[in-house]
Amino acid sequence: MAKQLLGKEVNEALVADLQARSAALREKGIAPCLGIIRVGERPDDLSYEKGAIKKGETVGIDVKVFTLPEDASREDVLATVDQVNADNSVHGVLMFQPFPAHLKPYQREICNRLDPKKDMDCLTDLSSAGVYQGRSDLGYAPCTPAACMEILDHYGIDCKGKSAVVIGRSLVVGKPAAMMLIGKNATVTVCHTKTVDTAAVCREADIIISAAGVLGSLTKEYVRPGQIVIDVSMNWNPEKITAKGKGGMSGDAVYEEVEPIVDAITPVPGGVGAVTTTVLMKHVIEAAEKV
Repeated sequence: MAKQLLGKEVNEALVADLQARSAALREKGIAPCLGIIRVGERPDDLSYEKGAIKKGETVGIDVKVFTLPEDASREDVLATVDQVNADNSVHGVLMFQPFPAHLKPYQREICNRLDPKKDMDCLTDLSSAGVYQGRSDLGYAPCTPAACMEILDHYGIDCKGKSAVVIGRSLVVGKPAAMMLIGKNATVTVCHTKTVDTAAVCREADIIISAAGVLGSLTKEYVRPGQIVIDVSMNWNPEKITAKGKGGMSGDAVYEEVEPIVDAITPVPGGVGAVTTTVLMKHVIEAAEKV
């Protein structure tokens, strides 16, 4: 049976550290604060926002929400970004994506208007450059791949000299995760939809980070004994819905196939997703400490 790499354990350690750092900042008269910019009322945005406010209360971070209507103009959104940039009481900013369809043509302009020093989830080009250059002074890595690294660190999984495979090449998870693994001295292969025989490539890995976003795509054919599997994806799985209508989320891994084979695996839910909001708060604390 594989060891479960539980997000709950990682969170407990991170939260204790962040509470102490937040208290130290407040003793200096600095109240760490996250600003959230939200356009519209998407249910997933509202859910994440609620979780962020609750986590902020837990670790001692204030949260200010800047809301705009669904039909907000480009100028309205840019003005809000400027407002948050100029607000010295806000140390970090989370801007919900994706924007409504009419704002999509302006997405890069809007994201890059954000001060990289306040960019908590790697929305700006400069923050992204920081990930690829290994420079924390240019911004912050995306919260999800950063959460993967926190899990590896917490459970003492040394990446040095290990072979790692990342499934997925998105700018949100796959590519930054690959760069962060390289920063940990792993030898990294990135697999994607055009990769020939991804299963064979994965079987050679010591560590697999699966961010394909495809339910059931990581089967027993992809794994072997001795591996660590970090399952990033949150996929809707109607077979997991309980009689009360709850649940329904699964990762890329066919858990009942993969778990008996590998050495360790993150569950879904309860793994990477559980850590991402705490990583967001860690970024806010780090930004406040730089003031």
